[in-house]
Amino acid sequence: MSLFQPPKDIQAEVFISLPEEFRVKGKVPEWAIINKAGSTLDSFLEGPAFDKAGNLYFVDIAWGRIFRADPAGNIDLVTEYDGEPNGLKVMADGSLMVADYKNGLMSVDPASGSVTPHCTRYRLEAFKGVNDLCISKNGTIWFTDQGQTGLQDPTGRIFRLQVDGSLDCFLEGIPSPNGLVLNQSETILFIAVTRGNNVWRAPIMPDGMPSKVGVFLQLSGGGGPDGMALTADGGLVVAHAGMGSVWVFSPLGEPLYRVRCETGVTSTNIAFGGADNRDLYITESESGHILKATLPVSGLPLQHLN
Repeated sequence: MSLFQPPKDIQAEVFISLPEEFRVKGKVPEWAIINKAGSTLDSFLEGPAFDKAGNLYFVDIAWGRIFRADPAGNIDLVTEYDGEPNGLKVMADGSLMVADYKNGLMSVDPASGSVTPHCTRYRLEAFKGVNDLCISKNGTIWFTDQGQTGLQDPTGRIFRLQVDGSLDCFLEGIPSPNGLVLNQSETILFIAVTRGNNVWRAPIMPDGMPSKVGVFLQLSGGGGPDGMALTADGGLVVAHAGMGSVWVFSPLGEPLYRVRCETGVTSTNIAFGGADNRDLYITESESGHILKATLPVSGLPLQHLN
């Protein structure tokens, strides 16, 4: 008898939908000319992240906006600016750090909505197009520089911005680096490599640099892995853009659960929330919904906020 068990299905339900008043009708954003074949988009939601008060922040890449939903699901506009915000994390001081495809890392004051550049160049050169970020316990910011890289151009990079302001390139030669997350001991960085349809595992050596980088997960179909998170027991949760699913893997990489997102197939990013951190919130980008599913396992609390 085989020990392998197929992943169990979990159905996600709509938590909130972007109100009609915030949906841009009949226009093609500049970002969509290349990234979405020139489609009209009323929004493209991404980057969900909770603050300590239980407010859920998320971005609209297409129209340069950041929104906030309170615990009851009421949505307000935090800011709108000339950018393409993608990944978002709440910092220990309550500010928002945004991986902006157009501008680099941007800092946002959620009270005033002011947006200020935080890190926009490396060695005086602009980034290709930053995508997502994660934060170490000590506040170091790790972020992916994806741009238009892929199998035809495997030159994507991962950068690390230290709390003293120094910036270094941790890893390069990646065909489309996207979401990323550190394991609990911060000895391994997991990287969603979208165009390769896989997740890389990058051990971090005592000198702080990677060695023996390998493929941890190989997916198929859809567009590829996007945003990621950890479970409290060290498992990996992966949003599979283009598949309409989020996968929950064991620490060994075994598929345990498949969360199905039936309002669309563009399941791009995730965040854990709820009283016991078992509620998974999912951006279904093109339909303008944020979905919610309760998992049998808890998410690992973000360590830089504790």
